[in-house]
Amino acid sequence: KGRPSINTQSLHESSTRRSKMPDTIMSKEPSSNLESAMQMLIKTFHKYSGKEGDKYTLSRGELKELLLEELGSYLGSSKDNEAVEKVMNDLDANNDGEVDFTEFIILMGALTVACNDFFLEFNDKPEKK
Repeated sequence: KGRPSINTQSLHESSTRRSKMPDTIMSKEPSSNLESAMQMLIKTFHKYSGKEGDKYTLSRGELKELLLEELGSYLGSSKDNEAVEKVMNDLDANNDGEVDFTEFIILMGALTVACNDFFLEFNDKPEKK
């Protein structure tokens, strides 16, 4: 099966415009699980971004803190600097040494796809009798 391609360049350009989402959108009570998940992704990114500089990006240190605090159980035994460096290098599409929101969302999407694939594979295994 082919996966649909996503124009990450145009996504990246729109995220770097730093347009501010109206406060009413973020303060509004989500009406669905998906809206809630989207708000949580935005809030989580901004919880860690800007501690060491640009408030619209994650530095290596901020990314490491986010990964360990928010995804520690998914990282398992790979909670080391080498794993974080690999993730950072893979994510930093524009090679500026920082991860912007679009690059962060690409990571979250890739992790979600990997989890879905794992659970589909796990559920497709025949049960032993």
